[in-house]
Amino acid sequence: MNDSQLKTLEQVERFLEGTSGIDIQLSNKSERYAWVETTLEQFVYQRLSRDERGIMLRYLVKVSGYSRQQVTRLVCQYMRTGHIIRRQRTTNGFQSRYTRADILLLAEMDKRHSDLSGPATKKLCERAFLLFGQKEYERLATISVSHLYNLRQHKIYLRHRQKFGKTTPVQNSIGERRKPNPQGKPGYIRIDTVHQGDLDGIKGVYHINAIDEVTQFEIVSSVEKITDRYLIPTLEVMLSQFPFVIKGFHADNGSEYINRQVAAMLNRLLITLTKSRPRNSNDNALVESKNGSVIRKLLGHMHIPQQYADLLNQFHNEHLNPYVNYHRPCFFPVTVTDSRGRQKRRYPYENMMTPYERFKSLRDAKSYLRKGLTFEILDAIAFAITDNLAAEKMQTARRKLFKTIFEQKNRAA
Repeated sequence: MNDSQLKTLEQVERFLEGTSGIDIQLSNKSERYAWVETTLEQFVYQRLSRDERGIMLRYLVKVSGYSRQQVTRLVCQYMRTGHIIRRQRTTNGFQSRYTRADILLLAEMDKRHSDLSGPATKKLCERAFLLFGQKEYERLATISVSHLYNLRQHKIYLRHRQKFGKTTPVQNSIGERRKPNPQGKPGYIRIDTVHQGDLDGIKGVYHINAIDEVTQFEIVSSVEKITDRYLIPTLEVMLSQFPFVIKGFHADNGSEYINRQVAAMLNRLLITLTKSRPRNSNDNALVESKNGSVIRKLLGHMHIPQQYADLLNQFHNEHLNPYVNYHRPCFFPVTVTDSRGRQKRRYPYENMMTPYERFKSLRDAKSYLRKGLTFEILDAIAFAITDNLAAEKMQTARRKLFKTIFEQKNRAA
């Protein structure tokens, strides 16, 4: 470049105004740094006044193409050391902590467990490494929940993994209309019915979902119809599958549960029947949330004919119920009272555990066990296989179940 004609600040000002007719071009970064240093020496920048320095900075910005901030940094370096030295960056940026294998492990875990929430997936990684000794999960066991969601958006992950009607209110004097108060004790269940779709006016199978309020221990069963003939025997079997004695039975105002036959069965078993209050939608919120996160997520909304209830029950008893109770982590709330006396629920990650772990953590947990049951027996079930293997077996059985159902439907059609 040739800027020898610019010897005074007046000539520099005319150049900035575009009236000097001089064209100055710099080809590369090293040349720009050398030119800035030479120019500062030529005009003796240290001796310039405030206004003159402003003109010089404008000149350096225009010719070098750098921002005002970058030029200021270069001038400060010159004032401090007398030279402008180019510092070439030699690092390659941040190192990636989580490898391709870790991302694929996460994708497989999400596939097995049907895409649980970030905290639940993190807990499964911790259990896989710390509880079951699966060393391949060592790095994922320490991942933060926020970065776990980042990995789910990674291109490797993405390449690998390619509503409800309102209940009609019913006036019925059966059952006490109140919210149960278990006082931290297991045995107070919430129950609800999930309908598996209609097809050309033909009703599908019904799922019965029962969940303990304190431990979130969950039992799912299926019936062809929600009549006394099918429902009463199923309810008795479901109540006997909980590892603790049932003391409370809470339902919404659906007539399948609020009737004399169910009330008589519960009276015989010394179980209190309660039902949801009007304008208190949270009374049965726990089971409603599990309807979506467990039953709808795994079984979907499509029509399943009623004659497959026994096949579904085999799947529930052998795979679904053991998985959700012994291998699927859940959040457990803590009630916090603020300075104004208002109570809010918090869901700390430290309180996340499986329903069985929650049951064992209760004070005097042994006293709630059913007669003939011990924690040694339940531990053998809980730790017989890993969380991932339980999820894989459940998913394999689910695919086999749907394949059987739809092959038989196609043959019938």
